[in-house]
Amino acid sequence: MLKRNLLANYLGQGWIALMGFAFIPLYIRFIGIEAYGLIGLFAVVTAWLSLLDMGMTPTLAREMARFTGGEHTATSIRDLLRTIETIALMIAILFAGVIALSSQWLANSWLRAEELPVAVVAQAFSIMGMVTALRFIEGLYRSSIVGLQRQVLFNTINGVMATLRGFGAVAILAWVSPTIQAFFLWQGLISIATLSILAFTIYNILPRGKRPGRFSWLVLRNVWQFAGGMMGITFLALLLTKIDKILLARLLTLTNYGYYTLAASVAGALYMLVSPITQAWFPRLTQLYATQDSPGLIRTYHQGAQLVTVTLGSTALVLIVFSETFLQLWTQNPELVKNTAPLLRLLVLGNLLNGLMWIPYQTQLAHGWTKLTVCINIVSVLLIVPAIFWATPRYGAVGAAWVWVSLNLGYVLIGIHFMYRRILKTEKWRWYRQDVLYPLLAALAVATTIGWILPDWVEILPQLATLTVASICTFTATVLAANRVRERAWLIILNFLTFSTPKCIRK
Repeated sequence: MLKRNLLANYLGQGWIALMGFAFIPLYIRFIGIEAYGLIGLFAVVTAWLSLLDMGMTPTLAREMARFTGGEHTATSIRDLLRTIETIALMIAILFAGVIALSSQWLANSWLRAEELPVAVVAQAFSIMGMVTALRFIEGLYRSSIVGLQRQVLFNTINGVMATLRGFGAVAILAWVSPTIQAFFLWQGLISIATLSILAFTIYNILPRGKRPGRFSWLVLRNVWQFAGGMMGITFLALLLTKIDKILLARLLTLTNYGYYTLAASVAGALYMLVSPITQAWFPRLTQLYATQDSPGLIRTYHQGAQLVTVTLGSTALVLIVFSETFLQLWTQNPELVKNTAPLLRLLVLGNLLNGLMWIPYQTQLAHGWTKLTVCINIVSVLLIVPAIFWATPRYGAVGAAWVWVSLNLGYVLIGIHFMYRRILKTEKWRWYRQDVLYPLLAALAVATTIGWILPDWVEILPQLATLTVASICTFTATVLAANRVRERAWLIILNFLTFSTPKCIRK
């Protein structure tokens, strides 16, 4: 099941990433870089709203995984789902109303638009609030399906809806109305459809209980301790990952904010390489911890950690070395390349360091241990906020990007040690050497060597060939340097060759 879920996650999220990023140059062409800054702000607002679920969404995923292990009855899990649904619906309605009422103030006082009229920005905020509320409720059903390990179905639904979302947005902007309001309205229509499909799906997957699910304070109390820890983690994580975008929306012009958003969007795509792994690994880690299978837990932990380094590290280092080539090939806009490439390198490096911590973090959650992440993130918030206020006025968006790199370097070099003092006590140096250092050194050596050998092409086909060669060679080197991934890859190749060989030759 782990292999099937991982493959489904990569195929599904790979397609979603393609739909999300393939059309960004077209969005900018139709509505301009300043309006695209509002789309970036929309992603930030959507992330911040997840704070208001008070840890319920990750808790729901964990409890659904425990349900598959026999820890819940059909009635109790339906009660939990209905309880969280009720709370989420009230929060979503309240949030959409607050955003609509404050849209004029946000357009006038927070953003520094130079070309877009204030009325247009205010309308965009109102629609944005409605779409964000819908996305918030979608998250409950998404986490439920992931927790039940029905990830093939999950990715099929997501892939279809992402296709409608991306192609439809371009069609609306091209043939109906090239405005930011039209873009957000289309996103709202797709969210309504997605929400309906996900709700129907999860209620048909869950077995019927003795009675219909209902709101229950009792089931809420049973998960409140974990949910409270997750709420703290979510709040602090949002401060750490989104505070730069909130502050820069105020400190930069909307045009410069658009460049930063573009770089952050590309760098954020790296998480789509990690998310399929964590979605597949977290239920498995939780199950292994619940059954006290320590050898299996350690083995699964290192497999996941190395797989993250291989996929994330090889891609990130290619983007860092070939940032101009990638942006030019993708956008065909020299102005965008000039203003975005320096930011892209730094944000990719920061996200690479951050992604290395995802499997250790999922392992902590599998143990039900949230306190460490809360404590580390509190210290990080106390450092990052004043650092951004100091760096941004002096060095602009590049200064904020360097703050992000420094923060995540601290996680990898300092924060991880506290985890290994309590869980997986004998695995720290194996994680550093085999799971992180060896694969990254191999990827860095290959990517920089190719970047030094190959010239800077200006034609599309040579640029594409450069990125393809660099990606394949770097990925191969990273796989060879990661012992557990290498062994698994070799077994897959042998099985494929054995299956492909005619029986008469095998004999």
